[in-house]
Amino acid sequence: MKYISNLVAGLLTFAALTTSCEHHFLDTAPTSAVSTTSAFATTDNVKMVVNSLAEMMCTQHNDAYSQGCCGENRIRSIYEEYLSQEFVYNQFAPGWDTWMNGEEFPQNNNSYGTYPWSYYYEIIVDANSIINNVDAADGPIDEKQFYKAQALTFRAYAYTQLVKYYAKAWKNSNNGACGAIPRRVDESTSALPVSTLAEIYTQIYDDCDEAVDLFTQSGIDRAPGEVWLPNLNVAYAVKARAALNREDYGEALRCAKLARAGYPLMSNDAYASGFCTPTSEWLFGSYAGEEENNWYWTFGTQFACNGYYASRSQYGAGAIEKPLTDIIPDNDARKAMFLTVDKFPGYDFSYVPPSAAAPTGSTIFNQTMGYFLDDDLWDDAEAYIASRTPAGLAAAYATGYYYMGAQLKFWVFGSPGLSYLCFMRSSEMVLIEAEANYFLGNTTDAQNALVELNATSGRQPGYTCTKTGDDLFTEIRNYRELELWGEGFNWYDHKRWNLPIVRKSFADGGNCHTATSLTIPVDAAHNWWTYCIPETETDYNDQLTKTSNLE
Repeated sequence: MKYISNLVAGLLTFAALTTSCEHHFLDTAPTSAVSTTSAFATTDNVKMVVNSLAEMMCTQHNDAYSQGCCGENRIRSIYEEYLSQEFVYNQFAPGWDTWMNGEEFPQNNNSYGTYPWSYYYEIIVDANSIINNVDAADGPIDEKQFYKAQALTFRAYAYTQLVKYYAKAWKNSNNGACGAIPRRVDESTSALPVSTLAEIYTQIYDDCDEAVDLFTQSGIDRAPGEVWLPNLNVAYAVKARAALNREDYGEALRCAKLARAGYPLMSNDAYASGFCTPTSEWLFGSYAGEEENNWYWTFGTQFACNGYYASRSQYGAGAIEKPLTDIIPDNDARKAMFLTVDKFPGYDFSYVPPSAAAPTGSTIFNQTMGYFLDDDLWDDAEAYIASRTPAGLAAAYATGYYYMGAQLKFWVFGSPGLSYLCFMRSSEMVLIEAEANYFLGNTTDAQNALVELNATSGRQPGYTCTKTGDDLFTEIRNYRELELWGEGFNWYDHKRWNLPIVRKSFADGGNCHTATSLTIPVDAAHNWWTYCIPETETDYNDQLTKTSNLE
């Protein structure tokens, strides 16, 4: 594989990560290149290599890609939210419509289809180096167990992400018999054929199970607040997510319960604090600090309501789809995080202005882009936004462009987009429990999981659930979409459920730009929403073709 041959034993990445800033929160390695022997000579050295995996997830990868390719920051936006049903970004829709509408899945020679492959295999390669060398390091056995468990968890996470993009969903995979991706667990660089999807999930399960055993044997946990490093809970969470995607609902249920032990659901106040620093329920996420500022390429720069884009331009920071919020009760604490019509009674939101360029004050809002134009409504929106601003954070939407459904969920605590980014939290685990119980036929338990998420947590006082059958499944899907909005789930959820993405325009009761208002089926015409294997890989690996993963 090209990326593996360029990262022998992961050490080039390991060394390169040490040169981008004068000081690093992770202290990943010495500034000079290191040999395999010295990199893994002691457990102190191994710890630095493990930390480099965490840094890779929030580091700019500029050698082969644009500066926007910044680990999970890029994955969250371009590969998950841009393609989803529930994340509305009308300001970019006319230029990004072919990508947002899934028209580029068959392409194998552009950077957009290549970056996740390169990025996640870099993590796998470096994790392999740790896994295969740590046992010989000089140091306490419990430390070796702990660092090996962390590397196994990183590898399992990376494989789980890769099959989301480069393999069919389990439902369309012939019970896992379809091709997926090469499975590499050692430090070799030879060409490999694709493994089946079932084989990749077996590897993910094995990695998570071994990680659980080693975490337990070591008796070590990460330091409080170090969400960027895996621990026992994260290993369970990765397996819970993988098991849900594999439709292994019994294992998903078991692991989800274990994953959230000790990580209680956050309060409404914590939920509204900006999603920019860890709360009680953050299991796994990225680090953020001034010394590791990625400047204009973080998720927060473009997608925080007080980030650079929303503060300096008319682009906004993304909005929620109107059809969802229309069916959520107005007393829901999560709905309070969006500029929805219920907050502004007395205004006629059905009026369609004669043109997109109507002057301020003459209409309610611009029906093409969805931003408010009426002066009184603008004042009311400004007041509402001010009332929702977390203490100590800069104001949202400083340029004064207020969009229908505009979000007040994601904030930054530093310029231009400084914030932690959450990858996994215990609310996701509760939703996995709800869905797993539904498919296992445990209707009451599925209902109770929704009650825990919505009523017991305080998110929606008075919530009850008596729905059954298809209505219960719809309820689970709706609250999963609301709870995890903007966190990178909706696109793949639709893929694994084999459900089309349906985006509605203003004329049809939604709030999407006409360029992206359409129905996108999960079918052969769209490659089953599966990216082709990148050309840079097939050029190097003669055991692959661009469609090996689709056969």
